[in-house]
Amino acid sequence: MLDVVNLAHTYGHGPAAHRALDGIDLKVAEGELVCVVGPSGCGKSTLLRSIAGLIRPTEGHIRIRDAAVSDRMGDLAVVFQDYSRSLFPWLTVGDNVALPLRRRGMDRGARRSAAAEALEEVGLAGAAAKYPWELSGGMQQRVAIARALAYRPSLLLMDEPFGSVDAQTREDLEDLVLKVREHHRMTVLLITHDIDESVYLGDRVVVLTGSPARVAGELPVSLPFPRDQIATRELPAFVHLRAEVGRLVRARDRRD
Repeated sequence: MLDVVNLAHTYGHGPAAHRALDGIDLKVAEGELVCVVGPSGCGKSTLLRSIAGLIRPTEGHIRIRDAAVSDRMGDLAVVFQDYSRSLFPWLTVGDNVALPLRRRGMDRGARRSAAAEALEEVGLAGAAAKYPWELSGGMQQRVAIARALAYRPSLLLMDEPFGSVDAQTREDLEDLVLKVREHHRMTVLLITHDIDESVYLGDRVVVLTGSPARVAGELPVSLPFPRDQIATRELPAFVHLRAEVGRLVRARDRRD
């Protein structure tokens, strides 16, 4: 599904240049949920924005289903951490969710129907006529997720999507992602700084080094489904995986 090869990106030029990514290789299989975790400021968001086509990398290439990202933009949807900036305050919740569907060539009735279905799926069936500013932060992020779901992407990219909500809401949204991923058999790449979250959500965890980011290691997650916020986190396998990811994140010297 997703193939990232020798990806590198440098911001700026000359003495002030900053190397954010340095030779990233990453594969995501069809239907897989992969979490990318690493130290704060290591380049995780730069990686995701490169995959999303929002940044042109300095080196390397990215292919989605054997085609360049520029040819697959219609197959992608992105959910960002800052939901308040990703929703248009002058549009209703329903219109926010339906807006990207214009790219699909859907008529107004079909867009409204798809938006209503997506909002129901994320638990906001009665919110279509409200405005984003009338909703809590967690509900606004549900709207952002609904908008991505309505678009029916082949690849869902999530950039620390729960970083701005409280702990209880974060758990609710984590379980929502697992539910909709299972329902739609969706391929998901999720960026997070939270080690527990990466293990709880992922089929596989990719750990990046400090900046410039390289792949420090990958760990398969074989925890059983369905996952539960209490029971899963109490499993010895979860505790072991969390510790292994933590060791990789905290390791200082990862150069060959």
